[in-house]
Amino acid sequence: MRKKLTLLLILIVSVSFAQGGMKEKKEKIKALKVAYITEKLDLTTEEAQKFWPVYNAFDDKQFEIKHNKMKAIVNQFENGGFESLSDKEALDLITKMEDYEDEMHALKKRYLKDLLKVLPPKKVIRLKKAEDEFNRKLLREFRGRKN
Repeated sequence: MRKKLTLLLILIVSVSFAQGGMKEKKEKIKALKVAYITEKLDLTTEEAQKFWPVYNAFDDKQFEIKHNKMKAIVNQFENGGFESLSDKEALDLITKMEDYEDEMHALKKRYLKDLLKVLPPKKVIRLKKAEDEFNRKLLREFRGRKN
């Protein structure tokens, strides 16, 4: 369920960005997220100085991996869609998707290890909760604007 919600949120935000002013909207959302997380984690100055570079590096790498996956899927749609795939091409696409999942999993494991070097374990758990809450609020905001 959470994966579906995350994918839906990413898709919604991506479509929203594609409609114009993408960079401005992305920066606004990022600023709101930084403020929200900072407040929820109650970071000390020292923690914030160590935390944000780790967080931003993870966020950038995660975006890059997701972007590459979406690019592969979009390329397939542009090349005739999934129905026109041969079995070999479908298998290649499945392999790429597995590679993406493996890369994301490895990235998340490294990220957690890095986080635990700069934050106490309870704040790492609070971070996950804060991110989930922020994503739900963002989704509600988007739905509110859509209606």
